Amino acid sequence: MSTTTRPLRRPSRRPSRRPLRPQAARGPGPGTPATAGTTAPDAATTPDIAAVPDIAAVPAAAPAMTWGPVRRGTQLVLGLLVFTWSMAMMLHAGQGGMPWDVLHQGLVRSTGLGFGTVVALTSVLVLLAWVPLRQRPGIGTVANVAVISLAIGPCLAATAWLVPDPGTVARIALAVGGIVLNGVATAAYIGVRLGPGPRDGLMTGLVQRTGGSVRLVRTGIEVLVVLAGILLGGTFGWATVAFALGVGPVVQATVRWRWLVPAGLTGAAAPAAGPARTDADVARRGREISRALDTIAREHRGR
Repeated sequence: MSTTTRPLRRPSRRPSRRPLRPQAARGPGPGTPATAGTTAPDAATTPDIAAVPDIAAVPAAAPAMTWGPVRRGTQLVLGLLVFTWSMAMMLHAGQGGMPWDVLHQGLVRSTGLGFGTVVALTSVLVLLAWVPLRQRPGIGTVANVAVISLAIGPCLAATAWLVPDPGTVARIALAVGGIVLNGVATAAYIGVRLGPGPRDGLMTGLVQRTGGSVRLVRTGIEVLVVLAGILLGGTFGWATVAFALGVGPVVQATVRWRWLVPAGLTGAAAPAAGPARTDADVARRGREISRALDTIAREHRGR
């Protein structure tokens, strides 16, 4: 009787499709003793991958103010003086004042008080609006009220002395120059982070609360203020409209000048999970992930 032998089937070399899991996750089966030379990884020394945050989710460190007090104080005072000078330029141009100055002029005509006095009283009233916005005054806030209230008179006199009888071209140049100088000065003195002025603190507070852009928030405030000034008898003209619509973009553009505004106009909120991560923290987390993956690979090869 002939015997037929079947050829031996070679074992398949296809790799196992079982998902890789660390030994600590699988654990030995019930009643299975640990084999010699194989030790379970220590839970205290093996990094937990689930506890490692996503590197892409690590927040970047917020820009910080690194200037000294002398530089910040100097830029604060100069910025406020330029701001006051821009006010005088637009008032002397006679083409319509800034929106807040339209309100100031209306109050001057209604009450008979001096321009500087009205500016100071209005500043105090605007500061009351900071309470629901949770804005905190600083040295810059006090300096804003003091410098502008005291310097507006001399600036008006100096402008009238320099340009005693401006023509049409000179009036247009004074108005346009006042708009540009005001936007740059606003970003300059707020950028030192010593506290915004009452009116600009209202702007930055609304920006933080609403999440809107500086351009939209600033323009919205100016439009409402000029309407109230017109009702009180303030001077309104084409320069008022140009200021209300144009100063926001100027401030927004000036914020990008890091040599003038190194840390932006508003402070970045601290991350809810803790302090901001640095590059060293990200590198350390990357090394932990790499060690954890190496441990899993060694365990798989050992089995």
